[in-house]
Amino acid sequence: MSSEQFPGWHGTTIIGVRKGGEVVVAGDGQVSLGQTVIKGSARKVRRLSPGGFDVVAGFAGSTADAFTLLERLETKLEATPGQLQRACVDLAKDWRTDKYLQKLEAMLIVTDGKDLYVITGAGDVLEPEHDVAAIGSGGNFALAAARGLMDSDRNAEEIARAAMEIAADICVYTNGKLTVETIAG
Repeated sequence: MSSEQFPGWHGTTIIGVRKGGEVVVAGDGQVSLGQTVIKGSARKVRRLSPGGFDVVAGFAGSTADAFTLLERLETKLEATPGQLQRACVDLAKDWRTDKYLQKLEAMLIVTDGKDLYVITGAGDVLEPEHDVAAIGSGGNFALAAARGLMDSDRNAEEIARAAMEIAADICVYTNGKLTVETIAG
């Protein structure tokens, strides 16, 4: 179908903030089809515990695609317990080279409390330079807001919540119904 016949799904802003020995991943719940909000309370931030090691992941993009990627990430983490970077790189390799996975339209932010990564279908595993990562429709708004707040006295969760509030005020594909997960490093 052409983009005129099917306007496409939009929605979700996910942010990861690392500060003061903790990492917070927060995400809104909006899913839109064109100019219509289909759901306002989707849960796109999840805690995983493969092999007994906690990992928090947030996703933007197609929900089914993201769940496929989260399942693959869990499998990688079970094969390499406690090695988030290795599991992320292995997932990115598969995503880039597997013909089935190449069609998936989603992005992930993942953390184990020490490391924070953005994983893309282009084969990227990116660690943010300024301890803030953001993806999704309002990702750039949330990223800019959080970067501006990093030198304040606010903790990681306060920064993530404030940044998401700012993004929700600017981006029509982002709302204020947040899921927030905190993990210590």
